Amino acid sequence: MTLATPPTDRLALKGDLLDFTAQPTWGRVDDPAVRFRPDHWLLVEGGRVVGVQADDPGDGWQREDHRGRLILPGFIDTHVHSPQLDVIGSYGTELLDWLNTYTFPAEQRYADAAVAQAGAERFLDALLAHGTTAAVVYPTVHKVSAEALFTAAEAHGMRLITGKVLMDRHAPDGLRDDVEQAERDCRDLIERHHGRERLSYAVTVRFAPTSTPEQLAMAGRLCQADPSLYMQTHVAENRSEVDWVARLFPQARSYLDVYDRVGLLHPRAVLAHGIWLDDQDHAVLARTGAHIAHCPSSNLFLGSGLFDWPRAQAAGVRISAASDVGGGTSLSTQRTLADGYKVQALNGQRLTAWAGLHAATRGAAEALGLSEEIGHFGVDTLADVCIWDWAQGTVAETRLTLARELHEKVFAWITLSDERNLVASYVAGRARYRRSR
Repeated sequence: MTLATPPTDRLALKGDLLDFTAQPTWGRVDDPAVRFRPDHWLLVEGGRVVGVQADDPGDGWQREDHRGRLILPGFIDTHVHSPQLDVIGSYGTELLDWLNTYTFPAEQRYADAAVAQAGAERFLDALLAHGTTAAVVYPTVHKVSAEALFTAAEAHGMRLITGKVLMDRHAPDGLRDDVEQAERDCRDLIERHHGRERLSYAVTVRFAPTSTPEQLAMAGRLCQADPSLYMQTHVAENRSEVDWVARLFPQARSYLDVYDRVGLLHPRAVLAHGIWLDDQDHAVLARTGAHIAHCPSSNLFLGSGLFDWPRAQAAGVRISAASDVGGGTSLSTQRTLADGYKVQALNGQRLTAWAGLHAATRGAAEALGLSEEIGHFGVDTLADVCIWDWAQGTVAETRLTLARELHEKVFAWITLSDERNLVASYVAGRARYRRSR
């Protein structure tokens, strides 16, 4: 049940608090970066974290005792498509066919303001019901779809990064813009929404094939004119896509180089997938500060490939975790991370619970330049907090009782839980979702 409770000045939440103080070491299960404080109180005042303590804070606080439950920072989904919630779980195609068969027809509907508004509300309510309190979101090419997301996110009090999709070629009627009108729309949206409350604008290039060189250059100029803007796009998701980009941009060294040449790579750039990148591409990402939003569920579902997380991380590339709904099959971060484990296992590696959770909380916040605001329980962060049952059902409950140490317990929770384990989601200390049973 999504809701908005009256704000309270002093809120205390009791449970098993888990967050991170730094990036975990790859493959290490006894990592000092993990901060676990069982049976503690998280103190929230004026929507911000003001402390953590073992002792009861007393009658001056509105207390919620969730002992025996897990309390985490709200998840941050760094790559997700709001209109594609309508086509989640669509059968039988790889990336390029999937776009034409399912995605583009769904997105055409969002030219209608009423459809866009209803879709934005449904999408943000769904995020909160899955424990995601902040996101980097694709709307559609239609200005009204970005407006709807900004308006709904502000009403929910959420940290949201989005922007009108840029797409002026290789797309059907009703989903193409042009360079001049697109720039006017972007500038207007930036002026009215960027930096307002918890909203930020992302210059949103669908992917290189659907923008002309002129539109890509315009997008680069927007980013260079205002370093506080974000940029989001896709890169090297699928080998057929990579081949197509090579034919369209023969002067570029690589797919990533298409973006680098026009100034789209910078510390606030979010690039989804990045499966088919080479060492030189990784060096460019490390140099520019742009980061990869890893989307394992989508990569498996569409058969796109296996992202080599430790290789990219060793090269200095920052990595966050993302659902990529609707190519991804769930908004649940636990399902996303469980698929992330499978991807790395197929690569002969093992993704720890710590590396995965960090990439969906503090690591994502750091990659977005938001670690002073969200992603952990440090003093003065905004209280984007979610409360979870450790187990739901006999199988998970039995597994929990047999877990020998903390990592085993948390890894089992990631593998066996989903949105049904969610008890409540708080945004800036205000309950925006509570389970109805």
